[in-house]
Amino acid sequence: MDIQLLKVFFTTAQEGSISKAAQKLNFAQSNVTHKIQQLEADLQTLLFYRHNRGITLTPSGQILVSYAEKILHVIQEARQAVGDSSIPSGPLLIGAVETTAAVRLPKLLTKYHAEYPAVDISLITGPTEQHLHAVLHYELYGAFVAGPVEHPDLVQEKVIDEELVLVTPVSHPPVNSIHDVQERTILVFHSGCSFRAKLNQLLNEEGILPVKLMEFESFETIIGCVSAGLGISLMPRSIVAEPEHQGRIRCHTISGKHAIVTTVFIRRKDALITPALSAFLSEMRAHFS
Repeated sequence: MDIQLLKVFFTTAQEGSISKAAQKLNFAQSNVTHKIQQLEADLQTLLFYRHNRGITLTPSGQILVSYAEKILHVIQEARQAVGDSSIPSGPLLIGAVETTAAVRLPKLLTKYHAEYPAVDISLITGPTEQHLHAVLHYELYGAFVAGPVEHPDLVQEKVIDEELVLVTPVSHPPVNSIHDVQERTILVFHSGCSFRAKLNQLLNEEGILPVKLMEFESFETIIGCVSAGLGISLMPRSIVAEPEHQGRIRCHTISGKHAIVTTVFIRRKDALITPALSAFLSEMRAHFS
């Protein structure tokens, strides 16, 4: 099987369009079409349905996509393994949920960068679901996400436990139960946020339907809106410790299993551990020990 043909097929499947694949690969559309036809002839099966709206993977094409992704990644790994020296260098893409990135990683990243300046480290922030997808599809070397994570293709290492607290305006009276705030507007991060999921679980178990949910893109905005009296939220104490100390908000402890969220570092079991990743794992374990 020709690797170039496989790359064209995989890119076309990812883009969902021959024209977009041609643009990404810097090929003529006719060239992309010809290479796909070559691969179909080689495999003696149809890989795409052609229709007025474009193309759609056939059942055979859907099967080949997962194999193509693994094959192309192994080839990339082989090049890295052959070219890698024992000195950590090259790219290292790491994902992290926003709270971990903001509070737990700056010192670790600063120390790592000082010790391994030849590594081009990039930190991608986003929700847990986004990072799970990216690690599974070889787009990230690893990621800090809400755990536990149970997946046969992933390895997880516990990093830290975070305490979650209810955050209200300063003027709010003490909260003894989630029922004390059931009439308040609830301010949440976007879908996929582990803290939002925890809050939903807590409300569901208590049989509470929120009066209103308002979604925001950043924790800074949520804290500002809570301070202004717009509503309440559930957030890690590490994020809200400073604004609480400044007298901008009030924090209320919660009890039970919803009070703690565990952060884990995940990576693929079958992915190559480059010198750069190996060094990062060592620094991470020392930092969080």
